Amino acid sequence: MRIGEKSKKIEQIIYGKGKEHDFKIHKKKKIKNKKKRKLKVDKGYQGIKKIHANSEIPYKKKKKAKLTKEEKKYNRELSSKRVVVEHVIRSLKIFKILSYPYRNRRKRFGLRINLIAGIYNFEIDIK
Repeated sequence: MRIGEKSKKIEQIIYGKGKEHDFKIHKKKKIKNKKKRKLKVDKGYQGIKKIHANSEIPYKKKKKAKLTKEEKKYNRELSSKRVVVEHVIRSLKIFKILSYPYRNRRKRFGLRINLIAGIYNFEIDIK
């Protein structure tokens, strides 16, 4: 999911089939990200630097070693930027169709999720 930094609106939604990891979907769909755009991702996207050099990923703790103060500070700053996306996901899950397993026709899922994103963006405009 791509969210506008200033507008907080949903710009793009990508979804996969079933229980599929986000990074696997990202690689498979070959999402066209502008090279100038910074991707702020979570620890599940290990290896995204090979695909998109201008991405920010938190540091992981190594075995038998702690994170330095600078790495912890960087992780906190990054998570404070990423929390915007998490709040949007929470707002979308208010629509119960996204909270539970989808049991309707698969080909209509894209239409429904885009409609829900449109409703969310409309609510942002009103506020």
